[in-house]
Amino acid sequence: MNDSAAALTSGAVARRLGVSPTTLRSWDRRYGLGPAARTQGRHRRWTPEDIAVLEHMCRLTAGGIPPGEAARLASEGSRAPSEKAPGESGVPPTRPRRRDASTVLPLSDVRQECRGLARAAVRLDAQEMQSRLDSLVGEHGLVPVWEEVMVPTLRAVGRKWELSDDRYVEVEHLLSWHISTTLRSAPLLRPRTAPLLDTSPVLLACMPDEQHTLPLEALNAALGEKGVPTRMLGAAVPPEALVAAVRRTGPSAVVLWSQARSTAGEAVARRVAAMEWGPAGARRRALVLPAGPGWGRTTRTGPARVGNLRDAVTLLSTPHPG
Repeated sequence: MNDSAAALTSGAVARRLGVSPTTLRSWDRRYGLGPAARTQGRHRRWTPEDIAVLEHMCRLTAGGIPPGEAARLASEGSRAPSEKAPGESGVPPTRPRRRDASTVLPLSDVRQECRGLARAAVRLDAQEMQSRLDSLVGEHGLVPVWEEVMVPTLRAVGRKWELSDDRYVEVEHLLSWHISTTLRSAPLLRPRTAPLLDTSPVLLACMPDEQHTLPLEALNAALGEKGVPTRMLGAAVPPEALVAAVRRTGPSAVVLWSQARSTAGEAVARRVAAMEWGPAGARRRALVLPAGPGWGRTTRTGPARVGNLRDAVTLLSTPHPG
């Protein structure tokens, strides 16, 4: 097969990279990242070498490097400082230093990671998103990455969707899927505290009409890091199923997630809060924690809702008397 047969059109390259043909033309015009050779009629034909430069450009911009600087590094075949390979500087490779889950990312890193993750999401670059999310959680811990990178990026993508006539719904769905994958993979990415075997589980459930599970998945993973046992029921749990699960597991706490006011249900929360179990003389009740913006600031069923993941983990990892 000759070189011209192996070369791809701009449309094929754009689909491969998850960018638009207009972006390729812009990179060519602004930064000189065009094909090394053109066929008659000025049609662009991209060789494997040309495409490798563009892939490098995409990786760099997904890391938050400004496009102009990324184009220079890509055309030179250079890595960004953060991309240095282990041992490349002559120093033997070492295991990345683990940080405690309470660590806060430096502000500049937060901005760079959010930009990079959003760019990868818009390109529908699944591999880049998953790699970045897993690396962040492995290095910094789940709670700071959820609060400082995952949530802000989801909100930014959501705003883009709202302002563009639903043109980016696939971007939000793919980003949500990979965040969920990272949350469920957390036990493999981070060291965990030994399970607290003598502690009743925390029951996590969405209200009957609530479909948004990502915040509960984050709480489930963060409690797992602390060794707190959980039972995750997920989306849209019917009241009778919730009551049955409470009776069967005797939880220390029940978290009821509501994303919108239309899904919050005081009657369900009060019913769970009134439940008791155990032998006579030693009856117990669960702490019922309404969580999420759907509940407002306070409820009639108990204490004010927690405002963020960090506070919820602190509350639920503290022993609660029955």
